[in-house]
Amino acid sequence: MKYIALLGSTGSVGTQVLDVVRSHGHRFRICAMSAGHNIDLFASQLEEFRPEFASVACEQAAAVLSRRFPDIRFSRGMEGLCETASCDQAHTVVNALVGMIGLQPTAAAILTGKDVALANKETLVAGGALIMSLAKKKNVRLLPVDSEHSAIFQCLQNQAPADRLTLTASGGPFRGYTREQLRSVTKEQALAHPNWTMGEKITVDSATMMNKGLEVIEARWLFDIPPERIDVVVHPESILHSAVSFVDGSLIGQFGWPDMKIPIAYALSYPDRLPDVGKRLDLADAGCLRFERPDEEAFPCLRLAREALLAGGSYPVVLNAANEEAVAAFLRGTIPFHRIAECIEEVLSSHRGSDAASIEGILEEEQRTRASVRSLI
Repeated sequence: MKYIALLGSTGSVGTQVLDVVRSHGHRFRICAMSAGHNIDLFASQLEEFRPEFASVACEQAAAVLSRRFPDIRFSRGMEGLCETASCDQAHTVVNALVGMIGLQPTAAAILTGKDVALANKETLVAGGALIMSLAKKKNVRLLPVDSEHSAIFQCLQNQAPADRLTLTASGGPFRGYTREQLRSVTKEQALAHPNWTMGEKITVDSATMMNKGLEVIEARWLFDIPPERIDVVVHPESILHSAVSFVDGSLIGQFGWPDMKIPIAYALSYPDRLPDVGKRLDLADAGCLRFERPDEEAFPCLRLAREALLAGGSYPVVLNAANEEAVAAFLRGTIPFHRIAECIEEVLSSHRGSDAASIEGILEEEQRTRASVRSLI
């Protein structure tokens, strides 16, 4: 039996983690879990999975739930997230949080010797060097949950080192749009992803292609490969999830229908595979698969992410924090879609880099960046 601590149980990835656990209850047990503000859903999850420990965002919700579930120990806020991540019973911590809030719990899990199934991109975008160094020191595994990084991870099993990585992108709802056309798109259009069902922030990141830029940074750290050897191609069907090139000219890819439960299950069961997790792919049913180069003029976020990665130091922290703040403003209706990339570029252009070599330094840089973006909105 593998015991799992789940961070972000009510989000898109978190609920699918619980689907996998539910279907394979003889192999997995949830020993700790956290949620933010969706208390009704969280309460139903607690009722079903009965962890020993749980955490929520605010003190009032923790008090209400502790009265309803007296056999569960509750905490709140960042302290609660880190307690969830360092739960004594857990063998694996699944980080399904969205945003920079995932950095400290990932570090807490590693410091207590837990393997981490990582769906939180921002952990490695902002703290890649620090987190990978901690993981190496503590001899723990970071198991990718994102479909693209899971695909690369699967392609590299029992293989020679990669020569190049190819990350695939669906192109999102605005594939083929010009920069001028993007000036008039709406929130509703941005949230209508053609292939994947995800949370709002990640869906907007897919629409701007910042999602792929963040994944380039994450791949650089996960697979220890130079940025110039990481390619991005647009693949509208989302059937090839990513691929690896080798020095002999071979290209190995991982194919499947768009379904997050497959990479989730692989991260939970690694190195084994669970049976009948998702619908099997018949290539004849998939039909024609198309591949295109991304349009970085219309979607500058991909370029900005590459530039931040190459600049190093605190630049990826600034990129990520500026993106989070700008996307939140777009979702509130405060700025139009095209201003997301413009705000990020303005903040990056005025930034003077630092090392950002500690969690405290990263969080301080994040707060300064958020204030800078708010001043532009």
